[in-house]
Amino acid sequence: MNYFNLILVYPIINVLVSIYKGLYFLHFPFALGFSIIVLTVLVRLILYPFTASQLRASKKMQELNPHLSKLKEKHKGDAKTLQQETMRLYKEHGVNPAAGCLPVIIQLPIIWGLYSSLVQIVHLRLSEINSIVYFPNLKLTTLWDQHFLGISLSQTPSQVFSTYGPVIVLIPVLTALLQFIQSKMIFVTPKAVEGEKKKETDFASAFQTQSTYLFPIMIGFFSFTFPFGLSLYWNTFTIFGIIQQYKIAGLGGLEGWIKIKRS
Repeated sequence: MNYFNLILVYPIINVLVSIYKGLYFLHFPFALGFSIIVLTVLVRLILYPFTASQLRASKKMQELNPHLSKLKEKHKGDAKTLQQETMRLYKEHGVNPAAGCLPVIIQLPIIWGLYSSLVQIVHLRLSEINSIVYFPNLKLTTLWDQHFLGISLSQTPSQVFSTYGPVIVLIPVLTALLQFIQSKMIFVTPKAVEGEKKKETDFASAFQTQSTYLFPIMIGFFSFTFPFGLSLYWNTFTIFGIIQQYKIAGLGGLEGWIKIKRS
């Protein structure tokens, strides 16, 4: 963990402190909260090429789903022939099934480093922050104000529920909603992919459907017990992901919903 801090967490904290010092110098209100937003967007921009590559590979794989379904039906019971025909199909369409793995492997340590940095930063004392920064001009003379729009970034919704009441639950609900939108966009519905009568759902598609709904609920539940600083980071990260998903692959699974509403 010490090596992880030295390689990823501490450099990210230094970038955050640098952004904070700049915003504080400009007398920007809620400088720490906006520093978290700027840092999250900056990391997203750095990871943009890798995420874009992953999304394009995923889109190509989803476009091949109808052809894969036909191959599975045609060569049912013949695993060897099915494997050969599947690889031939990938080759014909220039698809590499492993193309989306490398970008994910590259992104995960950075994303985890950002998450770990924000977990620490909302609890560090002034002396601890100054012991981490690399340059003397980055040292803080006073501990930053941890409030953002009137809410302490180090507290959790569960801790301030008695103070703010049920309205504070809107933050975990928003977190879950944004995560659901992104999850729904990533997975194309069977109707949109196959363009034919829906067949019996296999295990993979059932798991995909359940994940689309269960994962956002889990994220919303966890955000009720996580500091607001993490929710601010996560929501910024998700909003950027939604925009990137739309730019590269369109509405995805949301397209069917929007057509239904328009009709």
